Amino acid sequence: MSNYPEHMVAPMRQELVQAGFKELRDPQQVEEALSQDGLTLLVVNSVCGCAAAGARPGVLHALRDGLKFDHLTTVFAGMEKEATSKAREYFEGVSPTSPQAAILQNGQLKFLMQRPDFLGKSPEEIAATLKKAYQELERI
Repeated sequence: MSNYPEHMVAPMRQELVQAGFKELRDPQQVEEALSQDGLTLLVVNSVCGCAAAGARPGVLHALRDGLKFDHLTTVFAGMEKEATSKAREYFEGVSPTSPQAAILQNGQLKFLMQRPDFLGKSPEEIAATLKKAYQELERI
């Protein structure tokens, strides 16, 4: 069961979906999407203020700035709980927070932003953090 009415979260979902993100709503979809080869950006979406003011705008800013991923994916914390839990299995040893933004390469976690990384940060600062992580992966 979800924590919030769908009509309340629909606009928050759409911010990412309209930018090309694929919503993962069950554990099987998560497993299929996150185990793919290539570079995957996963956003653990949330209703919180730091998702609205920082995480979603920051991720979208990074994409507009030219970051290219093979796969753009998202789960919604508090809504599809089983899918979110499955996604977080890829973040082994990391406490769950919402929101989160993860870069996976060939199904392996390479970079993770947690809630504290978004708090008090502008979308531009968040985009710069993602861009730096992305550029470091390109060098590998």
